[in-house]
Amino acid sequence: MLRFNSDYTEGCHPAILERLAETNMEQTPGYGEDDYCARAAAKIREACGAPDAAVHFLVGGTQTNVTVISAALRHYQGVITAESGHIHIHETGAVEACGHKCLALKSEDGKLTAEQFADESFEHMVQPKMVYISNPTELGTIYRKEELAALSRVCRERGLYLFLDGARLGYGLACRENDLTLPDLARLTDVFYIGGTKVGALFGEAVVIVNEKLKEDFRYHIKQRGGMLAKGRLLGIQFLTLFEENRYFEISAHAARLAEKLKDELTKLNVSFLIESPTNQQFPILPDAVLEGLREKFAFTYQARVDETHSAVRFCTSWATEEEHVDRLIAEIGRLTARHPGE
Repeated sequence: MLRFNSDYTEGCHPAILERLAETNMEQTPGYGEDDYCARAAAKIREACGAPDAAVHFLVGGTQTNVTVISAALRHYQGVITAESGHIHIHETGAVEACGHKCLALKSEDGKLTAEQFADESFEHMVQPKMVYISNPTELGTIYRKEELAALSRVCRERGLYLFLDGARLGYGLACRENDLTLPDLARLTDVFYIGGTKVGALFGEAVVIVNEKLKEDFRYHIKQRGGMLAKGRLLGIQFLTLFEENRYFEISAHAARLAEKLKDELTKLNVSFLIESPTNQQFPILPDAVLEGLREKFAFTYQARVDETHSAVRFCTSWATEEEHVDRLIAEIGRLTARHPGE
């Protein structure tokens, strides 16, 4: 069984595993106060062109989202998100369980626009205070620099924090349509995170806080939310390794290239797509009969019913995807579609 259902089905990049083994018996301070975390944070600040940014390492995406949002908002404040946003549909209500309403807005492509925000709120309503976006989104789409700049401008005019979820950030930055950089994110957002769990690490996300108001007491929030890993160096070592030798961007580019190949070859087979995604998540529309045959050899994620005989599914590539496996997937889709013409 070849798995294309997610981008975290493998363990971690071999260089990380090697570094963890090499340092296994070292004695270091705990809770992220070790030299590896300090060096990793310095690497990330340098890559972001943000020497004054605070960098913190947490274990997973849901934990990171809850910690950042809870630290930023008062109890009567909520967070604006696209209706497909991860915090709205994929985190078991974690943000709302902590007392902050998700204010979901409609979005066909998973993105928010500057024009969507209401002008006013009043004291009988949940007060919007943060805008949450993902790059890439849950639908694989990305923000262009112009779009992010417009969002940033509106947020600052209206006193809203702008938080970017970067669980798959590497795959967005590496795709051929991208025009954003890490320094752009540091300049245009108040806080964002660089995803490791889906991009080569065993686990871990690196939070980059630019806004001075959000830096205060953030470690207290990490501890209270269960995110302060006693063996914090395990996170520091992973991100230090990812940000050495341009590794984070090179492995992301590998996944992006294979996703582009998958998309291009399926297009040649006259396959259409649910949404135009330039990143490692692709959403082809295929006959149900073809999907039934594919399930014998490949794992993928059901996305949506399109009509009586067709469904959209999601295929993910990752840092660890082998080109041979993509070729086999393409060949099998070609073989099955030939057996079911016109369906």
